[in-house]
Amino acid sequence: MVKRWLSRYLARKQLLAENALTQRYIVIDLELTGLDPKQHEIVSIAWVLVDNQCIKLSQAQHAVNKDVQRLEQSPVYHGIAQHDVATGQNLVAILAALSAHFSDAILVFHNATLDWGFLKQAFQTHEITIQPKLILDTFHIEKKRLHQQGYEIGLDDLTLSACRARYELPYYSTHHALTDAMATAELLLAQCHQISRGKELKLAALV
Repeated sequence: MVKRWLSRYLARKQLLAENALTQRYIVIDLELTGLDPKQHEIVSIAWVLVDNQCIKLSQAQHAVNKDVQRLEQSPVYHGIAQHDVATGQNLVAILAALSAHFSDAILVFHNATLDWGFLKQAFQTHEITIQPKLILDTFHIEKKRLHQQGYEIGLDDLTLSACRARYELPYYSTHHALTDAMATAELLLAQCHQISRGKELKLAALV
């Protein structure tokens, strides 16, 4: 047990010392029926790969979970109706395709507490063993930056749209998993550029 913990600790320490701009990332977004991973469900999952500061559009994926039991009022937000669910994919298959990237890519979310909480619950439920290299959160990165600048953070200052606006990134309609994954990928690159200012950026600066 101690040996395994030490091995993971050293691997993480070594990873954090690496150049963030040359890494491979998988940027993930979910649409949900609610906010509680023990009561609510994943409606759709999308992911976008970023490799060496390049967003790989051809490898972007979006899948609707056909196993959703109750959409409730969630279609009002994400627009996915029962007929979309009926033509979707099994959640186990979606999770397997997603987790195939975990060994060679760093996971990225905007508000990881929510989305990663749902994913962890889903992986546990379906007995899929996972061990991500590292998880980054553009929400946390932005919050840290604003604190360092002495900025007084308002209630809506850390939404995906508000964060993008500070970097003059174009406005995207939200609540579609693939659009939000793309928007988060662009935000991550903008944050890295702003923080590095042309110098080497270690992953530790983003954690």
